[in-house]
Amino acid sequence: MSQITNRRQFLSTAAGATLALPFAATAPATANETAQPRSPLQIGVATFGFTNYTNAELAKELSDQGIRIIQLFLSQTDSRYWKYNSRSDLSDLTPDRCRAIADTYRSAGITIHSIGVYTNLIHPDQAERQANLDYFEAMMQVARTMGVQQLVTEAGHFHSNQPEPPVPHHFQEEVWKTMVATGKELARRAETHDATILFEPFFRGFLASAKRTRVFLEAIDSPRIRALLDPANLLEVNDLEEMFEQLAPWIDCLHAKDRKLHVDRGVPAGQGDLDYERFVKLAAARTPHAPLILEYVGPNDYQQARTHLLDAIRGAGN
Repeated sequence: MSQITNRRQFLSTAAGATLALPFAATAPATANETAQPRSPLQIGVATFGFTNYTNAELAKELSDQGIRIIQLFLSQTDSRYWKYNSRSDLSDLTPDRCRAIADTYRSAGITIHSIGVYTNLIHPDQAERQANLDYFEAMMQVARTMGVQQLVTEAGHFHSNQPEPPVPHHFQEEVWKTMVATGKELARRAETHDATILFEPFFRGFLASAKRTRVFLEAIDSPRIRALLDPANLLEVNDLEEMFEQLAPWIDCLHAKDRKLHVDRGVPAGQGDLDYERFVKLAAARTPHAPLILEYVGPNDYQQARTHLLDAIRGAGN
């Protein structure tokens, strides 16, 4: 899949640091692997682009290519539960099935870093928000059964059928207050399930900039609510340095995709305007614990995206 406009459409069709990654995390192992220089950075893959694979098929594919970490979206042929900006029926996702899915990846040497949820937390209807919070809590239970602590989401997107108001929904004062309250409720539930929620900003949504995201996280003020930075999502409004300056203390994961300036469409790494060498230098310096998860990729292009990321890492080390 060579072009992706957004997650919904995809499913419907530190500077100057010397960087090098363990080949075990990014490429098939070789006899010389132990001689390679090491770095804390890891490269992983988001699974939502592999919708024609079973979990076992995907675990084998990624393991054979040396991928050792994933962000799991329950979007494989034998676990179709993920719905972007919505929720799905989890009634038959039993604890035994959860453990079996997790064991499939772990037995292939793959760690599940986090699970994608991406439900709608900004919906103006209180009952709908409550249902989405309940769904999120159910996903926390799924994650805990799988032995995964971190879950990922955006604030959500709401578009009314009515004419656009003078102030867009996600920038309205009352919506800010409601979202902070929703975030605090999410943090309370996360505490109950020993979970951590990573919020991902996006320039056309509620968390529209690095600064706004930082202020939101400060307002919630909970160690259970953290950040996932996807630089391509903020490329239109923030420089890379701004993103890390504002969010570094909260970042526990990074998405590695790309985007052309002045367009909405996201693309695999290497197909947009993001300065990947600068990105990986900042990541190594400011957030070395956070894995770089290749996103908006599938079986036809994840290798090319990974190669671009590895080339940037090598270039940044020169």
